[in-house]
Amino acid sequence: MGDTGLLELEVGAIAAGGGCVARAPDGRVVFVRHSLPGERVVALVTASTTSYLRADAVEILMRSADRVPPPCPHAGPGRCGGCDFQHVKLGAQRVLKAFRVAEQLARVAGVERAVEVEPVAGDTGGRGWRSRVRLAVDEHGAVGFRKHRSHELEHTDACPIASPAVAATGALTTRWPGVAHLEVVTGTRPAEALVSVTPRGPGAPRLPDIGTGVVVRGAVRRQPGAVHATVGGRTYRITAGVFWQVHTGAAEALLQAVLAMAGDCRGASVVDLYAGAGLFSVPLAEAVGPDGSVLAVERGARACEDARHNAGGVPNLRVTRAQVTPRLVASAIGRPDVVVLDPAREGAGTKVARALAAHASVRRLVYAACEPSSFARDLRALLDVGWHLAELRAFDIFPMTEHVELVAAIDPPGR
Repeated sequence: MGDTGLLELEVGAIAAGGGCVARAPDGRVVFVRHSLPGERVVALVTASTTSYLRADAVEILMRSADRVPPPCPHAGPGRCGGCDFQHVKLGAQRVLKAFRVAEQLARVAGVERAVEVEPVAGDTGGRGWRSRVRLAVDEHGAVGFRKHRSHELEHTDACPIASPAVAATGALTTRWPGVAHLEVVTGTRPAEALVSVTPRGPGAPRLPDIGTGVVVRGAVRRQPGAVHATVGGRTYRITAGVFWQVHTGAAEALLQAVLAMAGDCRGASVVDLYAGAGLFSVPLAEAVGPDGSVLAVERGARACEDARHNAGGVPNLRVTRAQVTPRLVASAIGRPDVVVLDPAREGAGTKVARALAAHASVRRLVYAACEPSSFARDLRALLDVGWHLAELRAFDIFPMTEHVELVAAIDPPGR
C-alpha cells in the first residue's frame, strides 16, 4: 500500500494524543488512533506533514487481547473526538497511562520510576463520571461533540461518560437555537445544575426552560448561577466558569493525596498556587491551625470570590488575585514552608519552578498535574538544582481518555 490513503501498519507504543506509534513505508512516524500496541491494522491517513502522519485504524487485522467493543455508539474513526480509549479494557487503559507517565519521566526528567494509575470512586466501569459536559450546537440548535481535530459535529442525545446528574438535566435532548456552545455543570446537591451558554451571535437567544440555572456570557439569567460540591466534609460553591474537577470522585481523591503529601502542617506557612475555588486552600487553613497561615493565589476574579466564600471567614487564609509568575513567586509569597500548586495543562513552567526552588524556606512542593509532559519538564527544572522526587501518585480521573492526573511531592536538597 502507498504512504497516503490506506496503510497496513504494525502498531507500537502509546503516544501523546491517544494514538499509538507506527512507521509508514517511507519511514515517517504515524500516530494511529483507535489502535493498541502490538496490533496490525489498516489505517486511513487523516493528515500528513513532511515528518509524520496521522491516521485512524479502520480495520483490525491482528487484534490485542485488550480490545473491546466501544460502549459508546458515537466512538470510532471519524466520529466523536472526546474519548481516546473507548475500545480498550479499563484496566488496560490504566496500564497505557502508566506507561506514558513513566516514559515522560524517563525521557524528559531523567527519572526511572514505576507508575501505577489508581482508580477513583465515582464512575461505573469508567462511565457516568463526568459532572460537567461541554457541547457544541449547530445552526439548527442540535447539540453534539466535535469530531477529532475537526469543527464538524457528532450529534448525540446521550454521553456514556456523563454523570446521571448531567443526563437528568435534559440538556442533551433539548434544542438550543441561537447558541454556539454550552456547558452543563452539576454539583453534589440533588437536582442542582446550571447551563452556561455562549450565543451564536450578538443577540440574546431564546433559551429552553429545562429547570436548571442559565448563565449567558457570564451573566446569570436564571438561578442558580453556581453549584455546590461536598468534599472532605466541606461544601464548596463553584460559580459558572470557575474550574472544578470534572470526575465526581476526583476532588476527594486529590484532596486526600495533597493533604497526605503536605504532611503535618501545624503552625506552617503554606502557599497554594493556582488555587481555584479553594479545594486545597480551605482544608490546608484548618490543617495549619491558628498559628499557621495559608496564602491562596488565583488569577480568576470569580474563583477568588468562591475561595473567599468557601473559606467562611477563616482568619488564617488570605486569597490574592494574581497571575502566577516568576516575579510573584520571587517577591510576593513570603517565606513558605510548603507550596501546593495545581496549574493548568501547560504546567507551571520552568521559570516558575526555578523561582520556587530559590526559596530556601520551602521544605516541600506538592504538585498536582494533569499533563505528564509539562509536569516532567517542570520536575526536570527542579532536579537540575538538586531537588528530588519524593513521592508520586497517579489517578484515573479521566476514564476512556488518554488523560491522567498526577500528585507529586518534591523535596529540596538535603531532605
